[in-house]
Amino acid sequence: MNKDVIGFGALNLDKIYYVDKIPSKDEEGFVKDVKFFPGGSASNTIVGLSRLGIKAGYIGKIGDDEEGGLLYRDLLKENVDVRCVIKGKGRSGNAIILVDEHGNRAILVDPGVNDTIRYEEINLEAAKEYRMIHLTSFICKNGTDSLESQKRIVKEFEVVSFDPGMPYAWRGLRDMEPILKHTTIFLPNKAEIEMMFREDYLKAVEDCISLGIEIVVVKLGSEGCFVKTKNKEFRMRSLATKVVDTTGAGDAFNAGFIYGFVKGKDVEECARLGNYVAARCIEKFGAREGLPYNV
Repeated sequence: MNKDVIGFGALNLDKIYYVDKIPSKDEEGFVKDVKFFPGGSASNTIVGLSRLGIKAGYIGKIGDDEEGGLLYRDLLKENVDVRCVIKGKGRSGNAIILVDEHGNRAILVDPGVNDTIRYEEINLEAAKEYRMIHLTSFICKNGTDSLESQKRIVKEFEVVSFDPGMPYAWRGLRDMEPILKHTTIFLPNKAEIEMMFREDYLKAVEDCISLGIEIVVVKLGSEGCFVKTKNKEFRMRSLATKVVDTTGAGDAFNAGFIYGFVKGKDVEECARLGNYVAARCIEKFGAREGLPYNV
């Protein structure tokens, strides 16, 4: 085992529509520009780690279409190990993202083959070369193959980081407990942890520590983050920057925090690095354009 972090999550082509506003029910707006970027929460984080010099790989699935080829080639370009990327039949994942002039966003996800990863398909020999696995959510619209595979694979790793996203937060604590009980670093935002635990995030953080999670990091957007371990808790403000596009900000934070963890930094330095990488990300369009190559 001589490699650092492998990600396991959806692979999506982000189709970003820059709009005058994000419409509410029965409202209309207009599109100002359109850009396509490779994406997917865990893959954004893994690309961020690879750019910072971390040996990184990926477990995911693509379809036999143009989007799948683009996603695969982009991981190769970013020096990510693709031996655990499964090539399936069907439609690759897509995310339709609306971004307004203030950097706010709304997302519609077409999961395609993302939800169909069976445990038996995963190249476990290659995956277990990594010390740590980073998990993010699948939509699970057509079943729970990929989620069940995540629940099984966490038992194989010494260190697990987990960003649930709203799709897993909606599923609730009972459904997520098999992953949480193996989680070392839990990385939800405020809305996600409150949705999952059905209580205020400060109380939910205490419950996470009681479950045996070593480090809980609640992302608070422009207010920074709240971090708790068994022996320490603190808040850290975000860095002042010009917001262009918040797409991928949480994934970028994860990359910075995990980078610090892999490098043996204390949790305060990990949080600082998370805020730094997130700040660089939101200065550019898309989830990856602003990811830095050094910290």
